[in-house]
Amino acid sequence: MLCPVLDPPSIRDFMIFEDHVVNARHGTGTTVPDAWYAAPVFYFTNPACLHGPDDSVAVPRGSRMLDFELEVACLIGRDARDLDPADPASCDAIAGFMLMNDWSARDLQMAEMGGGLGPAKGKDFATSLGPWVVTPDELQPATSGRWECPLQVFVNGRRAGGGNLKTAHFTWSQVLGQASANTRVRAGDVIGSGTVGTGCLLELRALGDKAANPWLRAGDTVMLDGGPLGQLANPIVDPLVTDA
Repeated sequence: MLCPVLDPPSIRDFMIFEDHVVNARHGTGTTVPDAWYAAPVFYFTNPACLHGPDDSVAVPRGSRMLDFELEVACLIGRDARDLDPADPASCDAIAGFMLMNDWSARDLQMAEMGGGLGPAKGKDFATSLGPWVVTPDELQPATSGRWECPLQVFVNGRRAGGGNLKTAHFTWSQVLGQASANTRVRAGDVIGSGTVGTGCLLELRALGDKAANPWLRAGDTVMLDGGPLGQLANPIVDPLVTDA
């Protein structure tokens, strides 16, 4: 199935990789909060700003800290409510998996989250999906509720970071259980995994390699490689240059 999903009812983006949280906090000297381990956390992002393979992504106006996020998203195949996070059969609600790039303007994100809410404008300008949807049976199972999938990100042809989908701290049944708790998920909803460890510049820079990992700027191209999930590349353009 080709991507992007043109009009998903909603997009939730989780944060299920412990390595990402540890790495991102390395530069601030803080540890992972206990609340993160209690249940998978997520935010809602903007389904009106989806991009597909090879679509240009504009630097948000006012941002000098544009970042990529190497993720996998699942596509919900049927309406469901209060799925059991402990039951692997909850994953039957997944129609397939695809690559996801949760573009992030870190300076805008940090400024708004300083006010006690967000992320919002630091995230809602662009999300990339694609190039296709792969059914769960096409991926190699790892442990219950987890799948094997190599993940890499390249900037201008240079490998920046990556990991594997199977290293997620939370299972997909836990993700779906949290997403559907006291509400419903709908067919066509998109649910992101959050960033795999070393899958964004924020992490790589926090780990000390700032010179090799400058923030993105117009003229750069970011490509995600997900093995069986294919490749998702997007060129970065100036704020006033778009595909519209």
